[in-house]
Amino acid sequence: MNNISALKEKRPAPRHRSAAPENVSTDFHVYSSVPRNGEGEGVTRYSMSRTVTSGEGMDFATLLGFTAGILLVIVTILLTGDITLYIDLSSVLLVMGGTLAATLINFPLADVLSTFNTLRHAFVHKAARTDVLIQRLVQFATISRREGILALENHGARAEDPFLRKSVQLAVDGTSPEAIKDILTTEVAFMEERHAMGQSVLSAMASFSPAFGMIGTLIGLVAMLSTLDNPSQIGKGMAVALLTTLYGALLAYLVFLPAVGKLKVRTALELLNREIIIEGILSIQAGDNPRVVEQKLKAFVAPGVRELVTVGR
Repeated sequence: MNNISALKEKRPAPRHRSAAPENVSTDFHVYSSVPRNGEGEGVTRYSMSRTVTSGEGMDFATLLGFTAGILLVIVTILLTGDITLYIDLSSVLLVMGGTLAATLINFPLADVLSTFNTLRHAFVHKAARTDVLIQRLVQFATISRREGILALENHGARAEDPFLRKSVQLAVDGTSPEAIKDILTTEVAFMEERHAMGQSVLSAMASFSPAFGMIGTLIGLVAMLSTLDNPSQIGKGMAVALLTTLYGALLAYLVFLPAVGKLKVRTALELLNREIIIEGILSIQAGDNPRVVEQKLKAFVAPGVRELVTVGR
């Protein structure tokens, strides 16, 4: 366990950041107290109608930004000349092929292939909304306090988030708080490391593409200078020289670097949600009052998000 403890000490502090992704359901468990025969102590019933996860949906901010960037470039070209002048197959092959080749030299093939799937998450994303996640954990605390922690087994099994399911199951199985924290913290640490690898690949591609644009520029200049005695060939060499630089800049500053930034935001949100789950499960296992659990978890998010947390008891 010493290695795990050392790993946790090296991890960055939790980023208390909040966000509300698009296309998220705000539905959660409903609690009601039903008296026996119209008198006496109530029997608490629980119903689950929908989930706390958003489902996979398009990130419209990413789509809007990418589309707007492409359209602005196209409109600018149309206003200044013929768009066909900006299409050159050899320039495309040099920049894209060279970028991919350098990336394969720099990283293992498996990491490069997995990055293309990671890139998809900049456009399509699935995440739990933080305020709804807090609601669910507080309601789990209410169930545990009224009926015992074993009552959470069925509720945890219906959670769509594998990390939440695993956390609840560890608590139900009677795992010690120290072991739960070690297991879950280690999983979070290596999840962050996997995400960082994908971001590193994209960052490298962002640095390689302008470099191959400059290589294309040098190739084009050499071709142009070698044909000074034939003015009809000068234009072709100059086109390659300039277009490769343009293609490299577009790939770096409109695709790769913005994707890295968006993926960092995704990772920050996922880390926040997992830190909340760990804190919530440990509090539930310790038998904390649901109101105390609620206040602990609300401390992770901004005041605006705290106001969205409404828990029925």
